[in-house]
Amino acid sequence: MPNNVGNGIQAPNSAWTFGGKTVDDFDQHIRSSVPFYNDGHQLICSLSDFFVKPDSVCYEIGSSLGALSAQLVNHHAAKPNTQWIGLDCEADMVQKASQIHRAPNLQFIHEDCCITDYKKSDLIVAYYTVQFIPPARRQVLLNRLFDALNWGGSLILFEKVRGPDARFQDILTTLYTDFKLNNNHSPEEIVNKTRSLKGILEPFSTQGNLDLLARAGFKDVMTVMKYLCFEGFLAIK
Repeated sequence: MPNNVGNGIQAPNSAWTFGGKTVDDFDQHIRSSVPFYNDGHQLICSLSDFFVKPDSVCYEIGSSLGALSAQLVNHHAAKPNTQWIGLDCEADMVQKASQIHRAPNLQFIHEDCCITDYKKSDLIVAYYTVQFIPPARRQVLLNRLFDALNWGGSLILFEKVRGPDARFQDILTTLYTDFKLNNNHSPEEIVNKTRSLKGILEPFSTQGNLDLLARAGFKDVMTVMKYLCFEGFLAIK
């Protein structure tokens, strides 16, 4: 039976989905659930300046309603012939993103990012997306993204991360709960959201993500943003 998880979104136990009615209230919900969500978008735009060139092909993996992809398109409007492609496995997200954001060099595609036939790219962004990919498929995805990048291209990866041990994880969980309470989520909504994400959201630790990137072939990696259990990585091929 669906339960209220905040911002008008209903989700059953262990069955969170980004499709259906979630699409209508997703934008407000994600901004009240992820610290510095808009700041992360702005940081990615700033980082992209070092990699996007005229004629570049760029991807966003898990583009949802397309806000970040559209912001990147506008940010690089002066560079001719860039191509921006948003991939999402939820048809409802792709349909609404295509209605909201229209630009001749931007397209949203309903497709599984783990099997996409990628064009050679200068920039790939995954903003809180890989954490929802089943762990057994993550290395396959990262390998494909590494292969898709041109030499000198970058993957910008933002993820929710686990603490390095149980004590740190307890601290992170408690402070993240405080964050959601301060953003007017009720205790019941917080518990319902946590229950809905069982088996759906499976974050790795910082080291776990670094290991994924290293196995894919990335040697130049650094953290570009970190707040509690949320971390952004810049990986350059």
